[in-house]
Amino acid sequence: MATTHDAELDARNEEILIYVDGELLPKAEAKVSVYDSGFMLGDGMWEGMRLYDGHWAFFDDHMDRLFGSLKAVSLDIGIGPEDIRAILDKTAAANGMTSDAHCRLMITRGRKAKPFQHPQLSQFGPTIVAIIEHSKPVDRLHSKGIRLATVPQVRGMPMSQDAKFNSHSKLNCVIACLQAEQAGADEGLMLDPHGFVNTTNACNFFIVRRGAVWTSTGDYCMNGVTRQKVIDLCRADGIPIFEKNYSLYEAYSADEAFLTGTFGAQTPVAEIDGKQIGTGARPIMTRIQKLYKNLIADDIAAQKAP
Repeated sequence: MATTHDAELDARNEEILIYVDGELLPKAEAKVSVYDSGFMLGDGMWEGMRLYDGHWAFFDDHMDRLFGSLKAVSLDIGIGPEDIRAILDKTAAANGMTSDAHCRLMITRGRKAKPFQHPQLSQFGPTIVAIIEHSKPVDRLHSKGIRLATVPQVRGMPMSQDAKFNSHSKLNCVIACLQAEQAGADEGLMLDPHGFVNTTNACNFFIVRRGAVWTSTGDYCMNGVTRQKVIDLCRADGIPIFEKNYSLYEAYSADEAFLTGTFGAQTPVAEIDGKQIGTGARPIMTRIQKLYKNLIADDIAAQKAP
């Protein structure tokens, strides 16, 4: 099995320091309370970010999403985006990291006074954790591609649990991942509540048909930072791009398909439900990959500028 988060093994990750509520702790000592609302209820938000030459790519976009989500669930952490940047920079520096590093920033409503649901029981302030690992995607995924299986688990309606939340409550995605694994695939292709192609359990999903790029409407998928960058790049570079409803019929007969995410950027899809996608040639995805690499370089250069 492969996943879009497969990384090269790096022994240094056993010795990393992890930020936990103001302290940098060795991996074996980095712990939160069993009363923490994230552990107990999945009550929290997270962000994944990558480090390039000492700077976090698209940091402002990630913070817009994070703080928008925190506001939506009435979670005031008492600090702002630049404080988060300082936490991440401090943690990366303590681990000697400047590039090929991936961060998982996790913020929960904090420790609870009693093991029950009500948010008012979280009376001790938020829990903030930053795990930054040496992390470089394996090359084989970009030649071999990912195998997807359509799964019964769907991304739900916004009034149940809005898929736009990058929340700790990921059980629906875990179930989808298990369903895909049981079907012999690497990841699960999830439909929306109306049966249209939506996203995978871990990434946003795109297809290419006759030179045009299609993705879902965005109504039922996570508002991925990389997803939006790909949409913007296509528009700027003259690649036809459509956010629309489409069915498995169009996905099966696509010329190309690929996933997007902060870790893997753009990862090709080799097959869906055992059906090979296209001929294996991926000219549009390759073009987008080059545009995306240039966009990262521009973003990092802008952050370095005085």
